[in-house]
Amino acid sequence: MRHGATELGGGLRGSLDDALTEQGWAQMHAGIAGAGPWDVLVTSPLQRCARFAETLGSRLGLTVQCEADVQELHFGAWEGRSAAQIMQTDADGLGRFWADPYAFTPPDGEPVLAFDQRVSRAIETLARQHAGKRVLLVTHGGVMRLLLARARGLPREQLLQVEVRHGALVHLAVGDDGQLREVS
Repeated sequence: MRHGATELGGGLRGSLDDALTEQGWAQMHAGIAGAGPWDVLVTSPLQRCARFAETLGSRLGLTVQCEADVQELHFGAWEGRSAAQIMQTDADGLGRFWADPYAFTPPDGEPVLAFDQRVSRAIETLARQHAGKRVLLVTHGGVMRLLLARARGLPREQLLQVEVRHGALVHLAVGDDGQLREVS
């Protein structure tokens, strides 16, 4: 599940730790309506994910596992800035990033390959720890794009074309071979 809208709004939030708005809370509650049950709740430590997971865990009587490796990509100098703002100062870099995020790293940012490896290790570990259980992972748009792109077999250049709205809940399964697949 992707977190909902945040107080500081759009742009590249990355490792910025802003809180959910009332709309963000509503998006997340709507996202889980009629879903579940879950055996395990796992969350990014950033408050836009963790606060909702803690509230839900309390309501469901589930412990919440905090997992730092499912945090959003760190966008470096681009954090907190919108695409329009970045276009004014680094249009070439932004274009290269959108064309192939694996081939271009935002200034002082985390390379997408390192992000991919970090998230992949976390998912593999969670799959082993919670084999046979239904896990709700509360995370970020970039993490979800990465997982959905992998499940759909998309080339790396299409990573940023994967749409994930605020409060979106998607269903993925991890096979015995570690492969992800989207479940309807």
